Amino acid sequence: MERRRRKKGMERKKKKREEKEEKKKCRGKIKKKEKKKEKKRKRRKDKKKKEKKEKKKKKSREKMKERKKGEKEKEKRKKKKKKKRKKKKKKEKKKRAENNYNKKKEEG
Repeated sequence: MERRRRKKGMERKKKKREEKEEKKKCRGKIKKKEKKKEKKRKRRKDKKKKEKKEKKKKKSREKMKERKKGEKEKEKRKKKKKKKRKKKKKKEKKKRAENNYNKKKEEG
């Protein structure tokens, strides 16, 4: 009788152990799936981040181009103005010289 009880107890323990191992395996599988999902999520997140960064970079580059373009135009305008001023000064100098010449001619 005692032997039978012991045998049944051992069987119960064995069954319990097997169930525990099965649960462990299942838990392992679940963990693996979770890890895989997490990896996928991370990859997706990183991809989005990278795309955002690229977009920002592109926008920055565009802005820089615009700024440079604006600066070039400004420089052109400045040069034009300088040229105009120079021309005007030259004209005035010529006029003054002419007037002085005429005055001297009249006096002399």
